[in-house]
Amino acid sequence: MIWIRGSPGVGKSALAASIANRLVDQKRHVISFRFDCTESTITTSALWRTVACDLARLYPSLRQHLTQGNQGHSLSDIDQLFKLLIEGPLSTLVDATPHEELPVIVIDALDECGGLRHNTPGKKDFQNLLHTLKRWIQVDHLKKLKLVITSRPESRITFPDSISIHDIPSGHGVKPGDSVSSDICTFLQSRLDNMKLEPGWIAEILDYLVPGAAGIFIWATTVANFLEDNPEARLHILKSRKEGDDIEGMDDLFSLYTTVVKTSFGQISKQEVQGIISVMGAMICAKQPLSENVLVMLPGVKIGKSSVMPLIQKGLASVIGSDNVLHFHHKSFEDYLLSTSFLQQFPELSTVRD
Repeated sequence: MIWIRGSPGVGKSALAASIANRLVDQKRHVISFRFDCTESTITTSALWRTVACDLARLYPSLRQHLTQGNQGHSLSDIDQLFKLLIEGPLSTLVDATPHEELPVIVIDALDECGGLRHNTPGKKDFQNLLHTLKRWIQVDHLKKLKLVITSRPESRITFPDSISIHDIPSGHGVKPGDSVSSDICTFLQSRLDNMKLEPGWIAEILDYLVPGAAGIFIWATTVANFLEDNPEARLHILKSRKEGDDIEGMDDLFSLYTTVVKTSFGQISKQEVQGIISVMGAMICAKQPLSENVLVMLPGVKIGKSSVMPLIQKGLASVIGSDNVLHFHHKSFEDYLLSTSFLQQFPELSTVRD
């Protein structure tokens, strides 16, 4: 088992996808699964059901065992489900298959498991899932399959020290000239080149932005999106912003989000505030993508013959994607909307938290 840990936005999902793609290029079988806190259907049991389904596709000999495991058993218990669909069937496979041909299972964003459920049953489900993951290094025939997990470094997620743990550096752990800074510099250089800016000015911008990113790729992506509208004016806004006080350990990123929201909603009416609250609140709580046709029906979104949707879509383009379906580019912006930092900076919008 390999556990890759890192702060929000450092590129864990991109790394998980890169690992999977490289393994596929090497003709390895890969089973990929990503938890998403906004999707109500991606539950604790969904992981092992998906893995079992993919295993059945890869190895027809397992289908009979999986069918037998489903008969006459209640699979609501995650531990029983794991034994019947994964642990038992794999015991018949690993001895007949060379280790280098066995699939690699990549589990991304383990910390988002359970969605927005914070009640007692949700916490218990998560702990039961962790128990099944820990069995991966306890059961001899499961040890022969590689398991790659990514997550934030949360206290509720623990694994034995015997596994391989890799921490992605960010913040003060990122040094000038290291690989993380170089990757972010390359990314920002490409985005700035596409804006047709003067080479000398690009170099000046990079000298400011790369250290500011502190290894957080979503910071770099958000900044690049933010500069698209008016690079010169918006760079001045970025340089003029006040640094925070390391609020909730997300100071640099939350400070950037504060700048984005202030720039987007500098002067707005009370009616527009109500519409923004309705849309942001719905996006957080719906647990599924919401189309513009649905969002315009929310209280306060329509103002006469117009609506606040263009204001939100244009103003928050750097943090919200929109193809007629609005979604946050990254979970960290949702975390920001629910943080004390947002409450302190925008009390008039604070009912989003409710």
